[in-house]
Amino acid sequence: MSNYNFYPEIDSPAYVLEEEKFIRNLEVLQRVQDESGVDIIMALKALAMWQVFPKVNEYLSGATASSLNEAMLIYEEMEVRPHLFAPAVRLAEIPELARICQSVVFNSLSEYERHYETFRSANPDILFGLRVNPGYSEIETDLYDPAGPGSRLGQMELDEIPDGLTGLHFHALCENNSFTFERVLTAFEKKFADILPRMQWVNFGGGHLITQEDYDVEHLLSVLHSFRERHPHLHMIMEPGAAIGWQAGFLKATVLDVIHAPVRRFLMLDVSFTAHMPDCLEMPYDPAVRNAQKGSEGKYVYHLGGSSCLAGDQIGPYSFEREMEPGDVLIFEDMIHYTMVKTTMFNGVHHPDIGILHRDGTYERYRRFTYEDYKKRMG
Repeated sequence: MSNYNFYPEIDSPAYVLEEEKFIRNLEVLQRVQDESGVDIIMALKALAMWQVFPKVNEYLSGATASSLNEAMLIYEEMEVRPHLFAPAVRLAEIPELARICQSVVFNSLSEYERHYETFRSANPDILFGLRVNPGYSEIETDLYDPAGPGSRLGQMELDEIPDGLTGLHFHALCENNSFTFERVLTAFEKKFADILPRMQWVNFGGGHLITQEDYDVEHLLSVLHSFRERHPHLHMIMEPGAAIGWQAGFLKATVLDVIHAPVRRFLMLDVSFTAHMPDCLEMPYDPAVRNAQKGSEGKYVYHLGGSSCLAGDQIGPYSFEREMEPGDVLIFEDMIHYTMVKTTMFNGVHHPDIGILHRDGTYERYRRFTYEDYKKRMG
């Protein structure tokens, strides 16, 4: 009989980063960095677990932020100057951003022209870039496509180079492979062929799923080497988000109740999909659950119900090896990237702990959320 009492030493619910898998990802990224000359930087939009920043520092070349809060977290806890791209910059935040950032990428020419002098006067050493839209992507889910026809992200055309512009940034990937990157890169180079010779650096953005098991790292290295041969004057930057935390941790949940509804049976859990795993409903997708199979082919079939009052806070079906009971534990795999950074406290449901399972098997809890955390969010 299958055991559904995983990790009894870890309270439920909890996001748990597995150090061994996390370091394995960093080693893969470091290899790409070392063999290609590209700077790989951590994107906090995917993983902002600042307790592991010292470990990231051992392998990668810094981090990138999408807001002042992320920039401050990088500056304070990673102790490096962040790169910054935000879809729009708040005027009141410019002095602090200029003080701590090493580069700022603007989203449009109008924003560049409006804020360039303010940033430059506050920090003459800061580098300035512009996000451009290559007009090509292979992302099937519109919600995650930054280069679609209706995108607000990136300058579509660039005929003249404004004063102070030294780099271009594009982002047109979402958990894609090196072959998709190669095709996007071709579109980018063709569209901005007249601009690239006058730039000093280029940021290839995120969405590079380099640490996925079947990712062709050798092909990526070939693409990067070829780009460098064509543009030897350009410094290359890459900021994969999901790749750093890919398959590097889980969310532990517990069955609180079993409901036999007219059409389906539910395992009612101490976690919420809308609050704690929002991509499951946004994308949507059904995550892997340890010792369970997706679909209704098995003998014991259940849908999984979240702990909020949202009617759609559910996923499934899944089939299990035995009849499930209150107290059984479910392990949702691959729940480190784009989970903790997107959670809410909707309904005031109990928020999962955050912790790490060290390489030696010991568990360290970093954070436990309380009523006071919920209260402070409300006012």
